[in-house]
Amino acid sequence: MHTNNLLTVTIIGLLAVMSPGPDFLIVTRNSLLCSKKTGLYTALGITVGTMWWVLASLAGISLMIAKTVLLFNALKSVGALYLIHLGIQSFRTGKSTSSDQADVPGVRKTMSASSAFWSGLKINLSNPKAALFFVSFFSVILTPETPMQWRCAYGFEISLIALSWFSLLATVLSVNGIRETFLRYAKWIERATGAVLILLGVKLAFSRRN
Repeated sequence: MHTNNLLTVTIIGLLAVMSPGPDFLIVTRNSLLCSKKTGLYTALGITVGTMWWVLASLAGISLMIAKTVLLFNALKSVGALYLIHLGIQSFRTGKSTSSDQADVPGVRKTMSASSAFWSGLKINLSNPKAALFFVSFFSVILTPETPMQWRCAYGFEISLIALSWFSLLATVLSVNGIRETFLRYAKWIERATGAVLILLGVKLAFSRRN
């Protein structure tokens, strides 16, 4: 039974991390405009955030957030404001990027490892939908009889899936041919990223619990 659940976790985990969203967007942006290393540290930050949601779900914190309107709305507001703030920053950066610089292959923005890590972590933790996802996820996989070691194994697996997928994404987007092509349009990537982040923030602000 538990081994069958591992396959279920793999399928659900892959579908969750591969769906376009703030996590996907920030790894893509940091990898294309900065470097593979930046993308990998961003992926690590997202993974740590995922591990927090796993632990929070196992401890019942995510359920409390999902069921408590005040807590959920507070986290939703913080998340929406952060996404909008990040989007405005990205849009402004794209607007101020000179076309000469954007057209030179190999010209990249710089971001420290810690900044990349925190950008991934904050994006992940500021999404209250993650609380709902993990509550739903564990309600499908777990039963009251599920041993703690298997609960931890499922949580570890989905965290590993997140790290593997986003690390692969960062690696692929850092391949010279791909990166140099996108760097020619760096300012438009920044603008597009900013616009999508703002839209995601607005969508989150007006979203309701399902």
